[in-house]
This record gives sequence, structure tokens and C-alpha cells, in this order.
Amino acid sequence: MAKNLLKAGYPLTAWNRTREKAEPLAADGAHIASTLAEAVKDADIIITILADGSTVIDVINAALPAFKRGAIVVDMSSTKQSEAKDIHAMLAKVGVGFIDAPVSGGTVGAAAATLAIMAGGSAANFEQVKPVLSVLGRPTLVGAVSAGQVAKLCNQLIVGGTLSIIAEAMLLAQAAGADPAAMRTAIRGGFAESRLLEVHGQRMLDRAFIPGGQIKTQAKDMDNIMIAAQEAGITLPVSALVTEIYHSILDAYPNADQSAALLAIEKLNPGKRVGDAEDKF
Repeated sequence: MAKNLLKAGYPLTAWNRTREKAEPLAADGAHIASTLAEAVKDADIIITILADGSTVIDVINAALPAFKRGAIVVDMSSTKQSEAKDIHAMLAKVGVGFIDAPVSGGTVGAAAATLAIMAGGSAANFEQVKPVLSVLGRPTLVGAVSAGQVAKLCNQLIVGGTLSIIAEAMLLAQAAGADPAAMRTAIRGGFAESRLLEVHGQRMLDRAFIPGGQIKTQAKDMDNIMIAAQEAGITLPVSALVTEIYHSILDAYPNADQSAALLAIEKLNPGKRVGDAEDKF
């Protein structure tokens, strides 16, 4: 994502809590800041993308004295809806705008600049940052602050549920006497076709669970979906089951690809397995 901004001609200052992770960007023209304050003090637009909401809050809180008034922070992390609102409130006190803009598309979408970007915030702030976000993918304003996180949770609900169903279909085909690979080929192009069936379905057949999106991230997202549902006063029974599926393998395979949902379904069916390939992590 940073390289795409540099390729588009934007001046970029990069900072990471572990400096060594940012240093390779220097070869592409980025200035590597030694401190957080140095990174943000002159910036009109600040983009954060971190592991979780509590980490984002810690970093924003540390940077508060250095932000210039009128700047806009775009947080592209996946956080709780409540955390996005808290970050907005923190920034508003020092005259800084905020857009929550989580993404979907994985490492492939990030490299190809084809990310789906779900933005929450004011229309005015969105219009200011839209040209920058358009370098990274397809930004869409979906509502006020925190609405971007809601849209991302909806995305992850569909992803987590679909992967679980694909895993069940693979195991059913195998156990009932059909070739899982041939089954996948047969149904592609019909109503069951999806990018997930294309990419992650093949990963399940290959038993290639090298991430990609990780089980620990999907489990965190499922937890946040259930929190959002509770706060909205609704019941999501399928999402509750999917949450259990991901948590059932979280301790054993936290860093495995999301397609390892297959391992969770196989765990529920001792002695049943898709294919003969060795598991690759």
C-alpha cells in the first residue's frame, strides 16, 4: 500500500514501532521517521493500519500532541465500532478529522491496488482523502464515523460464513463418494461461484494453509461481529456458529490461513479428511 502511494507520486513519511519494518520503504523514496511525532507533525493525511483497535488507540493517544489542526487521520485497521467512535472523539478534541476505512482484498489486493475500502466519516473529510484512497483501491463512503467498521464486519461475516460452508461442502463431497476437486469444478459458474470458492477452495484442496488472512484475525472479527450484533439488539445465529468454528482451532492454528476452517470441520468429524496431501502452514 505504501509503495502504491509512492508510485502515484505522493510524498510519504513512514513510521513503525519496529523501525526495521519500515526501512525497506526508503529504497522506494519514503522518508523513515525516527519518532511518531516526526511522522505526523507536518502531515495533512495520516494513515494507520495496525493489528487491533486497542493498539490504534495507544498510537493515536501518543501522537495527539504532534498532530496539526485540520489534519485527517484515516484508520485502515479492523477495529470495534466503539473503538472507532472513541478515536474520533480523541481527535476531535485537538481539531483533527477522522475516517475509519478498513479494507478487504488481502495481500493480493493491497499489492494490486484493488482493495475494497469501506469508509465512515463526514462527506467533507471523505472527499479530501478520496484521491489518496483511490490509489489503494475502491473507496466507498458507507456512513458516519464507525460505519466503515460496520461494513467491514459485514464483509467478514460473509467471508467467515462462506469459508465454513465451502469447507463443509468439500468434506461432504469426499465422505459421500464424490471427488471434491471435480465437485468444485462442476459448481463453478453457477450460483455457488465466488472468489472464495475460487481461491480458498483451491487452498483447501491443496491443504495449503499458508496465510493470507489468518485464523486469529478472522476469530477476532467474528468476536467483533457478535459484539456489534449485541449492541444493535439483534441475534445472528449463523454468525454465532461460525464464531465457534474459528475459536475451535484458534489455539492450535492461530497463524494459519482462513481456509483452515476446513480443519475445524474435519475436527468435528474424526476419521474424515479431504484429500491425501500433507497440511502446509
